Amino acid sequence: MRIRPVSAVTSALLGLSALFLAAPQARAVPAAVPAVKFSQAGAPLAIGHRGVPVRAPENTLASIDEAADLGITWVENDVQRTKDGALIVMHDTTLERTTDARRRYPGRAPWKIADFTLAEIQKLDAGSWYDRRFTGERVPTLRRYLQRVDHNRQKLLLEVKAPELYPGIERQLAAELRRAGWLNARHVRSSLVVQSFSAPSLKAFHRVRADVKTGFLGAPKPSELRSYAAFADQVNPNHKRVTAAYVRAVHAVRGAHGRPLEVSAWTVDNGDRAVALARMGVDGIISNAPQVIEEALEEGADEQEEDDDPLSILSFLGL
Repeated sequence: MRIRPVSAVTSALLGLSALFLAAPQARAVPAAVPAVKFSQAGAPLAIGHRGVPVRAPENTLASIDEAADLGITWVENDVQRTKDGALIVMHDTTLERTTDARRRYPGRAPWKIADFTLAEIQKLDAGSWYDRRFTGERVPTLRRYLQRVDHNRQKLLLEVKAPELYPGIERQLAAELRRAGWLNARHVRSSLVVQSFSAPSLKAFHRVRADVKTGFLGAPKPSELRSYAAFADQVNPNHKRVTAAYVRAVHAVRGAHGRPLEVSAWTVDNGDRAVALARMGVDGIISNAPQVIEEALEEGADEQEEDDDPLSILSFLGL
């Protein structure tokens, strides 16, 4: 689904309507008419935040499988490193919230990922905390996660989580992506973005693999965007920080690969907010309920097409 740009006919009609509205007898246009259209380039991508955590335990294979079943192409996840150097998929830097680590290893609080070996982590149940239907779900290694994403024909927004805890993880991550076949031309061209809240980490990864798209998690000041563009292709802020003016400022700067910087806002589970962000021109919306966001964007696109219909506009204006 693509959001259609304003047509020439519509533009002319709007111009004509302005003449009528300028006349003394003309009625005021109701405030409900949107002042800003959806992005001219199309609707934003709906990106599954850790899969679809409103339907399955986050950052598990079950969660991305659920995303695939719902037709969600892009999924986001987090990568961290175990005590013995294995890369695993998990958001928190501790194991307590999304596994049974407290019960299985009661004397090892605060259950930091970096204090456990891969073998110890793979004994944990990462699903029953969410629902007994997911009992036995495991914390996936990055390698297995990448294989499943490929199997599902999905694409990946990969966050390097808390890189300050894992010195050298950027080079290790690049090596793991290469071994898993994720640094070939197809994946690099259209299926992979590496992001982080840490600018130094993102710079380090960009130095290792300058061909891979990268995203900075945050909202740098417009005056700072060019410095981030030296190593990033995206600026991905909290949705509360997004305005139409900020999106325009980001898009006005070319990123590390010579194309306009992109904006993916997080974390949005409300359809009305997603439509508002789309009208601001964001390129992606990261959501715990991406299927809800996709539906809202579809409905918003349909409403816009109705607004762009010449007869509808003339009727609305009372002409």
